[in-house]
Amino acid sequence: MAAGSGSAAAVVAVGGSGPAGPQAAGALAAGSGPAGSGAPVAGPGAVLIGDRLYSGVLITLENCLLPEHTLRFTPSMSSGLDPDTETELRVTGCELIQAAGILLRLPQVAMATGQVLFQRFFYTKSFVKHSMEHVSMACVHLASKIEEAPRRIRDVINVFHRLRHLREKKKPVPLILDQEYVNLKNQIIKAERRVLKELGFCVHVKHPHKIIVMYLQVLECERNQHLVQTSWNYMNDSLRTDVFVRFQPESIACACIYLAARTLEIPLPNRPHWFLLFGATEEEIQEICLKILQLYTRKKVDLSDLESKVEKKKLAIEEAKAQAKGLVPEGAPSLDNTSGFSPIPKNESPKEVKGNKPSPLPVQAMKNAKRKTEGAKRMSSNSPVNGVQKGRESRSRSGSRDQSYSRSPSRSASPKHRSRELQCLTLSYLCQIDWKES
Repeated sequence: MAAGSGSAAAVVAVGGSGPAGPQAAGALAAGSGPAGSGAPVAGPGAVLIGDRLYSGVLITLENCLLPEHTLRFTPSMSSGLDPDTETELRVTGCELIQAAGILLRLPQVAMATGQVLFQRFFYTKSFVKHSMEHVSMACVHLASKIEEAPRRIRDVINVFHRLRHLREKKKPVPLILDQEYVNLKNQIIKAERRVLKELGFCVHVKHPHKIIVMYLQVLECERNQHLVQTSWNYMNDSLRTDVFVRFQPESIACACIYLAARTLEIPLPNRPHWFLLFGATEEEIQEICLKILQLYTRKKVDLSDLESKVEKKKLAIEEAKAQAKGLVPEGAPSLDNTSGFSPIPKNESPKEVKGNKPSPLPVQAMKNAKRKTEGAKRMSSNSPVNGVQKGRESRSRSGSRDQSYSRSPSRSASPKHRSRELQCLTLSYLCQIDWKES
């Protein structure tokens, strides 16, 4: 699954709506032959598996760079979220990934991969429809596996649980392993699969860490540790922006070196400019530097406020869907309590329905009386043989039954067993009368 490797990735066509979707496919996916033949036509790099033709997959970094129209109008904007709130959610999510990676003792390259995947995913999906915190957890877990430093989902959940308590200035308490924890774990697994699907399983990220060191070696500045460290710091901060989906890593490395040299007032060759040697332009460097410097001027926001804005947009979308289906008339109050909403009106309460039904007690009494009369007729029609013994036997049986019914109060309490007891007493009384008459 790591950067552009594996023979399986070379035969499976990448689809989907992610940034690595149709652009990552090599040639034609599966075609048909001449009219009426139905035979597949082999395109460049096509692979035949069975009777189906698949195209090869070309995984390069150019596939991960997004076009300008995608960057200008995002799915979150189409859901009604303003650009400032979306930017704050992106920055906050990347900060969570960085803080969680530090607590999990992940390498910096894994934290950088998680933040780049986070940025790519939310250019294909909306913050309104997908939880920012769940996707952050999924990106941390996925990046740890990509960079061969895997961490358990339980550890990721514990770290984010602690970060939330520290952010809300609460005393950290251990996470309870209840059904809520199981549901959260399943949601993170689903979010990880969704990230892979939307990115077309193209999770290749080329980091500028090594490029910065290599460029400084060319400029003979690698011994200046302060310059190297400052350039590295600017590059780590740029992960919170969207420059990794806009520009090549070589241009980002040049911008970080340029910004660090200007900050430390270290002169670099300018006739011609040194970054032209590495294929970067002055316009790209200035735009990247501007994106990085904007991070240091932003005000600290509260995550609960951002979540409340997202929740309002989500409720507005649900209300619009309900009105479109005709479940809620126009001008009705908003669906603040969705659990109590029921489109079917109830004409009567359950108590009224229960009161209208006939009581089962008279019916049961009629059945018991009928059983008693039938038992009396049956006993009177059959004359007893050895009446004394019959009477004693019946009395002994009735006595034993009385004892058995008296032993179990739960049985005697039920109407069915009470009627049986009355039948037994009636039979014993009739047998005594027949014995006296004989």
